[in-house]
Amino acid sequence: MRHPEHDTALSLAGRDGSARLQGDRITILNMTMSANAMDPRFRPEFQRRTILKISWRLLPLIVVSYLVAYIDRANVAFAALTMNRDLGFSAYLYGWGAGIFFLGYALFEVPSNVILERVGARRWIARIMITWGIISGLMAAVTGPISFLTLRFLLGVAEAGFFPGIIFYLSTWYPAAYRARVISTLFIAVPVANAAASILSGAILEMDGIWGLHGWQWVFILEAIPAVLLAFVVLRLLTDRPGIATWLSADQREWLESELQAEKTRVEAAGRVTLLRALTDRRVLMLSMIYFTSVIASYGITFFLPQIVKGLGHSNYVTGLLTAIPYVIGVIGLVLWGHSSDRRNERRWHLVVASTVAAAGLAGAAWFTGSYCGLVAMSVATVGIYGSRPPFWPLPSMFLTGAAAAAGIALINSIGNLGGYFGPFIVGWIKDGTKSFEMGLYFLASCAFASAVITYFATRALLRTKQGQADSRQPSGNGSRLKAGGAR
Repeated sequence: MRHPEHDTALSLAGRDGSARLQGDRITILNMTMSANAMDPRFRPEFQRRTILKISWRLLPLIVVSYLVAYIDRANVAFAALTMNRDLGFSAYLYGWGAGIFFLGYALFEVPSNVILERVGARRWIARIMITWGIISGLMAAVTGPISFLTLRFLLGVAEAGFFPGIIFYLSTWYPAAYRARVISTLFIAVPVANAAASILSGAILEMDGIWGLHGWQWVFILEAIPAVLLAFVVLRLLTDRPGIATWLSADQREWLESELQAEKTRVEAAGRVTLLRALTDRRVLMLSMIYFTSVIASYGITFFLPQIVKGLGHSNYVTGLLTAIPYVIGVIGLVLWGHSSDRRNERRWHLVVASTVAAAGLAGAAWFTGSYCGLVAMSVATVGIYGSRPPFWPLPSMFLTGAAAAAGIALINSIGNLGGYFGPFIVGWIKDGTKSFEMGLYFLASCAFASAVITYFATRALLRTKQGQADSRQPSGNGSRLKAGGAR
C-alpha cells in the first residue's frame, strides 16, 4: 500500500549512514507495511472508522480548548476600544503590550513542549490552561503601562507550549495522510474564536459601569473563566497516547500503533534528528522564518482590525459584528486548503498560493482603508492567512520524531510567534506616525508576500539539494530508489 508522505519524508530528511543500509531499512519497512496492509482486519473501512472514532473523541475538546486560548490571547484587541481611552494608551504602547505576550511565549515554549513530551499532554495542557486563565482574568486589574506590559508578558509565559503541544500531540495520534485535514479542523478555532470574541466582547463592553467596573474589565474577567473550567475537563477526558486508549478496541490500537511506528521508522531510517540537533537544523530554521513572516501579518490584523472597523463610525456592538465577518469567511480557506493539500499530497504550492492571496488581500485593505471595500479585502486576506496553516504544520513531522519533534515544533512556533510581537508593535508605531492604518497594512502585505517568496525559494533549494544527495548516494536496485514528492 502506498503511503502518501513516504516520498516527502525521505526527500526532506537528512540521511546518515551508508546508502545501502538506508535502502535495506526502507525495503524491510515496505515489507512490514505491505503485510500490515494485507491483514484482513485492517481494511480501508476499518481504518476510516478508527480515525473517525479518534476524531470524535479528541478533536471537539482540543478545538474548544484552542478556541478559548485564542480568545484570551486576542481579547485585548476589543478591550482596547475603551481601555486605551480610559488608561491613556497610545497606539504605540498598545501595540507593544499586545505583542509583548509573544516574547514570554517564545522564551518558554521549547522547555514547555519538552516537559509535555515527558510528563504527558493531559496533565501539562491542563496546567497551562489553569495558569493562563488566572492571569487573563487579572488583566482586569491593569491600571497603567507597567501593569499592562507585565501581565501581557506573563500571559505569554503561562500559555507557552499550548499550541505546539497540541500539534505534537496530534502527530502521536494521526498518521501523516490525515494531518493536514486534522490541523485545518484545529485551526477552525482561530477564525471562530476571533468571530466569537468580536461579537461577545462587543456585547460585554456594554456592561460598562456594572458593579463599578469598566466594560473592558468585564471582557477580561468573563472570558477568562472558561479556560480554568475546561482544564478539569482535559484532565478527565484527554488520553495521552493510543496504547492506553481503552475506548479503542484492541485491533484499532494495534493498527494505529503499527501505522505510527512505521512512519517513525521511515523518518528515522532517512536520518534521525536528535533533540539538540533539531534546534539548529536548517529545515527547522527555514520553517521558522516562513512562519515568522506569516504570523506578523496574522497578528497585525488580529490586534488592530476592531480599531480599523471602528473607524467606519459604528457602535461597539456593531463593530463586533462587522469584525467577525472576515474571520467567518477565513474558515473557507482553512477547509479548502486543508482538503486540497491532503488530497493532492502537496504542501509547497498550497503554502505559496495561500500566502500570496493573503498579501493581495492586505494590499487591497490598505488601498481601500476606511471603506467597506477594505473589509471585503480583509476577508480575502484571512482566507489566505488561515489557508496557509494546514499545508504548513504537517511539514515538521516529515523529518522529526519523538523529543526532537516536540522541540522542533516548539522552536518553529516560538520563532514564528515573535512575529506576533513585531506585527502589532510596528503597526502601532506606523499608526501613531502617519495617523492612518494604510501604511501599516502595506507593511503586513509585504510580510505575507515575503512568506510566499521564502517558501518558494527555500523549499525548492532544499529539495534540489536533497535530491542531488539521493542521486549521488543511491545504490542500484528498486528497493532503494528515492523520489522527491509530497512537499514539491
